[in-house]
Amino acid sequence: FASDIHGDFERAKRVLELYKSEGAEKLILLGDLLYFGPRNSLTERYNPQGVIKLLNENKEKLLCVRGNCDAEVDQMVLDFPIMAEYAYFCIDGFSMFLTHGHKINKESAALKKGELLIHGHTHVPCIEKFGEGNLYINPGSTTYPKENNPPSYMIYENGVFSIRELDSGEIIKEIDLRKEY
Repeated sequence: FASDIHGDFERAKRVLELYKSEGAEKLILLGDLLYFGPRNSLTERYNPQGVIKLLNENKEKLLCVRGNCDAEVDQMVLDFPIMAEYAYFCIDGFSMFLTHGHKINKESAALKKGELLIHGHTHVPCIEKFGEGNLYINPGSTTYPKENNPPSYMIYENGVFSIRELDSGEIIKEIDLRKEY
């Protein structure tokens, strides 16, 4: 899982390298793929055309939801769907609701007891219980992390969510759903 790439070619490249080295089945991108929004300064790594090419070359590996900086014009240059407001699926007996977080979040998600809410948008990695036995998970941001957090991404494997530092792979936060949830 990764969120908030915001057109940063080097971060997108790193995410794909990690995806391949982990042997993951899918790369889930939680929105804000190409553009950065008016509040962020451009980095020297800002290269949306490079990100488009990189992601299009890996389109069969991706599952994406739309972020607040993603627009219909972005969909015109990407060869895979990015315009869904959310995705919902079950894996290993856990129901997961995926979204970017700008429209649907802990305050507005209509979840059944025990379902997981996974979104980006805040740029802050988080694993937090809420509601009636629900769990909120945010992988943070690959490009513009906030609250003194490093750039990050997340791995899910065998019931364990690990939020990791993008460059070192060091675990920042982790939860074993089979033991703690």
